[in-house]
Amino acid sequence: MSDLSDAIKRYLGELARKNASPHTIRNYASDLRQFLEYFSPPGAVPPAPSSLDTPLLREWLGSLYDQHLDPVSIRRKLAAVRSLFHFLLREKTVTVNYAKLLRTPKAPRRLPAVPTAEQTNTLVDGVAEDRFDRPYPERDLALFELLYGCGLRISELVSLNFEDFDFREQWIRVRGKGRKERQVPYAAKAAAALDKYLATRSAGGSELFVNHRGTRLSDRGAREIVKFYARMIAGDASLHPHSLRHAFATHLLSDGADLRAIQELLGHAQLSTTQKYTQVSLTDLLAVYDKAHPKARK
Repeated sequence: MSDLSDAIKRYLGELARKNASPHTIRNYASDLRQFLEYFSPPGAVPPAPSSLDTPLLREWLGSLYDQHLDPVSIRRKLAAVRSLFHFLLREKTVTVNYAKLLRTPKAPRRLPAVPTAEQTNTLVDGVAEDRFDRPYPERDLALFELLYGCGLRISELVSLNFEDFDFREQWIRVRGKGRKERQVPYAAKAAAALDKYLATRSAGGSELFVNHRGTRLSDRGAREIVKFYARMIAGDASLHPHSLRHAFATHLLSDGADLRAIQELLGHAQLSTTQKYTQVSLTDLLAVYDKAHPKARK
């Protein structure tokens, strides 16, 4: 029977095989190494994962509070342990994921109205890890990749049909406000997520995103999906689909994209509307100027 140390190595190897981001693997490795050290101090033999029941895991969770860690750090460590035991449950090393029975600490809001590129990537990478026993993880990941990768409105996303895609050239025909159509490209990560989703999709209709009944996913249903992952990964259920649209525009501008090109991608009739979407980035640029340019100094 394998011990906890071997189990963690197998799990981290599984993350690497599933192409989890280096950032995610590094953080999980650190959190799980600390988890292992708690249950096997120097000189002790690591326990078998099956021996770690709810009372023992509660003691470990209590030790995190004793270290005065902030709630977000505790949530992250707990998520790593839950994900580990979810993996062990799938491979039948354990029969119960006792980590799911632990109470998740409440966390303060951490994501701003426009999440940073790092925060957004952490969120999308978290969706890709499939550690929450969701019924349609491939669909959920494709949804996030298109929201953030293409800057779509939620109404535009749920109205997509197969005929709107040029899968070879990676373009989407998007129907926006006022029935205006535009073409939006999508990148490699979104293409890979779509391929995985379409391989699992069994419904026969023309709509891209479907619910558990096999009918078109509703606007409300898509918002609930985003809310769930935002709460579980970022600790902030107030993050909504439009936050990802804001992030799409802001991050493009920060990386040097032309404002009028962003306007076309978003489907804005007026450039002034696009400027409002990118206000955070413009404020950041002014702050850099004030700090760095010699003529800005008094």
